[in-house]
Amino acid sequence: MSEKYTINPARYRLLQDGSGSAAGPVIYWMSREQRAEDNWGLLFSLNLALQNQKPLIAVFTLAGDFLGATLRQYDFMFGGLAETEKNLEALNIPFVVLKGNPPQEMAEFVRETGAADVVSDFDPLKIKRVWKRDFARDTKARFWEVDSHNVVPALHVTDKEEFGAYTIRPKITRKLGEFLTDIPAPEPYALNNHGIKQANNYTEILASLNTDKEVKPVKWLKPGSAEGKNNLELFISKKLRGYSEERNDPTLKGQSDLSPYFHFGQLSPQRAAWEAFTRAPESESKQAFLEELIVRRELADNYCYFNKKYDLFDGFKDWAKKTLNDHRDDKRDYIYNEAQFEKGETHEDLWNAAQKEMIKKGKMHGFMRMYWAKKILEWSESPEEALRIAVYLNDKYELDGRDPNGYTGVAWSIGGIHDRAWTERPVYGKIRYMNYNGCKRKFDTSLYIAMNS
Repeated sequence: MSEKYTINPARYRLLQDGSGSAAGPVIYWMSREQRAEDNWGLLFSLNLALQNQKPLIAVFTLAGDFLGATLRQYDFMFGGLAETEKNLEALNIPFVVLKGNPPQEMAEFVRETGAADVVSDFDPLKIKRVWKRDFARDTKARFWEVDSHNVVPALHVTDKEEFGAYTIRPKITRKLGEFLTDIPAPEPYALNNHGIKQANNYTEILASLNTDKEVKPVKWLKPGSAEGKNNLELFISKKLRGYSEERNDPTLKGQSDLSPYFHFGQLSPQRAAWEAFTRAPESESKQAFLEELIVRRELADNYCYFNKKYDLFDGFKDWAKKTLNDHRDDKRDYIYNEAQFEKGETHEDLWNAAQKEMIKKGKMHGFMRMYWAKKILEWSESPEEALRIAVYLNDKYELDGRDPNGYTGVAWSIGGIHDRAWTERPVYGKIRYMNYNGCKRKFDTSLYIAMNS
């Protein structure tokens, strides 16, 4: 039977071949891609439902303690989910939120509905892969996975951990013509007769969560797919032209600020790439944006998928572990504990300003995130402690924490992942070094400190 929505077969794979004979619905297990449009996973689910003449239900499983997420992240996520629920309702697709242990809740829902097929989002993080493994052990449904997050599907690019951008870039570039396309819009699903009338009260759900409520929601960035698209339009029409020159200056608003929307799946990276690729004139800024959006972001997915120790010292390359071990006992001029770092109570005003920016805005400037993490290495008792503290703070305060980009960025800063050996120096060994004077040559550090005092 032909597909209504044309999807490249490289985007999906069968994780488990169940009986497929159940009379129940197709379930789209929404997780990484929290949107109703520009979503290959939803389109694949619609194709399955149409081909088998079955209802379609979208389900989100809510873990109330997901990797230390706080009120800030849950608030942003629920704002997007509320909008997604309305958009799905317009497509005649019900949206069910299940609270509790995700694989257990999903397996029970599949048993209750008699679902024949479950479609999940590709996600390289360990916790999501464990969820899928545990769910598969407890279900007889056919179980699929669709990569809607990467322009070129991660498992189609390569079958190994890539050394760096220069090794993965040509592999992605060769396939861009095949995968960088427009994405069809879903049409209302006329076959649904599920009888589900559930409406999710996100205010009540948020209040019921046992999570850190001291980290408050941000006000400068609004959640949801509509806001994500508005910010994308603003960036392409107003900010993209100066991106290559302004993106690394923390005193300017030269970055796209799209990463929270990508992280929560409220905006499709492929949509952003397609709009920039087709609408923006050729320029250094356009190429720089597409490099960050496609190559660097997909390199992070590659690292986290093929290196299960992506957030551990043991995940570093041998050369980096050796050089850090060689300098493990070097004298540190300053040593701070987790609480001092978190409060921004170091001796350096520039580092403290970066930490305060993250606490206040939920998004530290990209250049400063590199500097911030490297100084944690320099001022911690060990590289393991530095890695732990950097991941903890990033995941607690950043809107886009708990993300492959975050784990990869910290591993680059502290463990030289996707980088090379540099001049040897105390504490860092051969890990790339950054210092205050280098920042002063790059931007107005006094202004940045004043902006975040």
